[in-house]
Amino acid sequence: MEHLLDNPIYYALTSGHSHIAKGLDEVKYYIEDITAFAGLKDNSQENLNTLYQISPAESLFVFFSKTPVEIPAQWKLLTHIDMFQFIFRGKEVPTADATGITDLDLEHVTEMIDLVELTKPGPFLAKTIELSNYTGVFADGKLAAMAGHRFYPSPYREVSAVCTHPDHLGKGYAFKILQEQIKRILLRSEIPFLHVRNDNEGAIKLYHKLGFEIRTDMIAYVIKKEA
Repeated sequence: MEHLLDNPIYYALTSGHSHIAKGLDEVKYYIEDITAFAGLKDNSQENLNTLYQISPAESLFVFFSKTPVEIPAQWKLLTHIDMFQFIFRGKEVPTADATGITDLDLEHVTEMIDLVELTKPGPFLAKTIELSNYTGVFADGKLAAMAGHRFYPSPYREVSAVCTHPDHLGKGYAFKILQEQIKRILLRSEIPFLHVRNDNEGAIKLYHKLGFEIRTDMIAYVIKKEA
């Protein structure tokens, strides 16, 4: 039987995020303004063709696969990203001081989008904040680092949008924010996981230090619907 985390987007859209999903039983995607991810029960040519047929014109999607996928001709393949999927294997709930961590809300979205555009951790749209629990650290009145939650294939909860402004690297902000994210997830009796580019050595080292372990390889495909 397939593990939920082998297909995290699809199982998020059929469980914890079913209320913000569109599509059919085997082909689903998030409401457009929330995030650009699609989840397929299996990454077959048939399901990719169905996604093309049921999605709006000029849609752009990201979908994940554990193995290489042949993209049907009607889709334009923009890029693919080789990643690691990490799962939290720590034994204790972090107890670090949360002083200086701010819960982010709608008034912070412009700054959040600017930070994501600068650091490129992954897609972040106008309503992505609705995926919940975005927290940040401010320095000199500006957002210096942040992270939040994304996919929710219950009982697993993904930590995402982990990023730090280049001017504030090495100050421990990401470590502190991630400890808070892990704590919040564990206190809800959920299991943290995340994805990272497999060439991001600094992030990989940090995640190991926090108690995450590599679970599997994963590929992110970015595709666009063209007429």
